[in-house]
Amino acid sequence: MLIPILLFVLGLALLIKGGDWFVDGAAGIAKRFHLSELLIGATVVSIGTTLPEVMVSSQAAMIGNSGISYGNAIGSVICNTSLIAATTIAIRPSTVSRKSLRIPVAVFFAVAVLYALFAYLNRGFARWNGILFLCIFVFYLAFTVFHMKRHPEQEPEEAETEQEKERRLWQELAFLVVGAVAIAFGARLLVNNGTKIATAMGVPDSVIGLTMIALGTSLPELVTAVTALIKGHSALSVGNIIGANIFNIVLVSGAAITLNPFLLPAEKTIAGMNASLVVDLPVMFLVMAIMCLPSVSRGRLRRWQGILLLLIYAGFTTFQFLF
Repeated sequence: MLIPILLFVLGLALLIKGGDWFVDGAAGIAKRFHLSELLIGATVVSIGTTLPEVMVSSQAAMIGNSGISYGNAIGSVICNTSLIAATTIAIRPSTVSRKSLRIPVAVFFAVAVLYALFAYLNRGFARWNGILFLCIFVFYLAFTVFHMKRHPEQEPEEAETEQEKERRLWQELAFLVVGAVAIAFGARLLVNNGTKIATAMGVPDSVIGLTMIALGTSLPELVTAVTALIKGHSALSVGNIIGANIFNIVLVSGAAITLNPFLLPAEKTIAGMNASLVVDLPVMFLVMAIMCLPSVSRGRLRRWQGILLLLIYAGFTTFQFLF
């Protein structure tokens, strides 16, 4: 048991340092090319921090483990919102751009409803569903870049430090790439060793995907969000969370379904119904509504939202392991 513990600690250290490098690189590139931090957060950072989910779900799909493929994507959305976003909101509530949030929030709920329709009507996903999600991913990415370039957010210019002035473009790109690799590798160490412990306890695959693996693969978002918040890049943090949630459905699920279509895991039932349809999907919609709807209508994230979301996450995780 000593080796898994040491690897777990190493993974955590890689995540923390990788998140620091990744945010430095992304923020530096945004400033160098006068790009909106929200644009960088919603595209480059979101894709980078979603890579662990893509790798884990795709590998699980290829070996026929639908429980982990499905649970990782849905669990990551819940974890991103009710643990990661909730933590940053509870620590430092802030104002957000209502105009910038409207399109990403609308896109998330649109693809989430589409995902839920496939799940409720077919109790699973066909390959064309996955291809459709991947097409939506490409279209959304192109639309986001085009829209934000035509309608840039007016962000206050920040004074560059001497270190930032001396840093060259290749160094910022190196920070971005090395940070992403460290994040992905660190998350993998945490997932592998956390999964060994959960499996030894006899926990079902879908529960492992919804909790242990979802948490492990979402740690890059947590580290990146908290690091961005500490460094004062709140727009980068908000854009990353919402962008990552969209990508968890259209990219993570899309890739896994395309590689190997699967049925919903049927390991747990509530009153004769698939537990995922009764609990997991409704919770995903609930936590996103709590975070997004007040923010879009009032343009501010408040501490009560963070606290409520953290309580929901604690209840959801407890239910998964004790039910």
